[in-house]
Amino acid sequence: MNKLVEVKKGKIFCKSNVVSDVFEKDHKNVLRDIEKVLKNCSKEFSQLNYELSNYKVRGKEYPCYNLTKDGFVLLAMGYTGKEAMKFKELYINKFNEMERLITSQRFARVEFKDLTDNIQLIHEEPKFYHFSNEADLINRIVLEMSSKKFRELKGIKKDESIRKYLTEEQLKSILLLQRIDSGLVLTITNFKERQKMLKDIFKTKLKLLEK
Repeated sequence: MNKLVEVKKGKIFCKSNVVSDVFEKDHKNVLRDIEKVLKNCSKEFSQLNYELSNYKVRGKEYPCYNLTKDGFVLLAMGYTGKEAMKFKELYINKFNEMERLITSQRFARVEFKDLTDNIQLIHEEPKFYHFSNEADLINRIVLEMSSKKFRELKGIKKDESIRKYLTEEQLKSILLLQRIDSGLVLTITNFKERQKMLKDIFKTKLKLLEK
C-alpha cells in the first residue's frame, strides 16, 4: 500500500486514490464525494485543502486530489461504521505524527544555528570541519554512526538532509544535545570532554525513558 500521508514543500497531505484503497471504495466514488464537498464548502477552504493532482498506474496518469488534514476530515465525515472509524483514526494519527516530525525538524535546524554561531565565536578562522565534526559528534551519540554511514544504509543522497529519515525520538534527542552543546562549546574547548559529557547526558535520558 502507498503511504497514508506524504510531505511536499513542507505541506502534509494524503492522496484521494490512497484514501479509496484504505476505505475500500472505488476511486471514482471518492472523487464524486470530494466534488460534493467542493460544491458545498467555501472557495477559500477548497483552495487551501483540496489540490487537483494525478497518480500513475503502469505508466498511465489518472486524476486525483491531494487532501490536507482538514480536507480529509471533512471528506471522511460521511464514512461511517466501525471499520471507517478505525481508518479515520489511523489517518488522523498519521497526520499528527507527521506534523510533530516536521516541527521537530524545524526546531532542530533553528537550534543548530545557535550551535554554529557559537562555534564561530571560539575559532578566529573556523573551518568547515569544525561544524561537521560537531554535528557528527551528536549524530554518533544518538544514531551510533556518522551521518555518512546513515546515508549509506538508507540510500540517502549526499546533499540531502537525514532529518526526515529519523524517528521523532531521535530528532528530540538531537535537539536536546544540540541545545546543550551550544553552551558547552563556549565553556569546554576540549572536544573529548564535550563528547563524554554529551554521551553521559544521552545515557541518562535513555535510562529515564526506560523507567
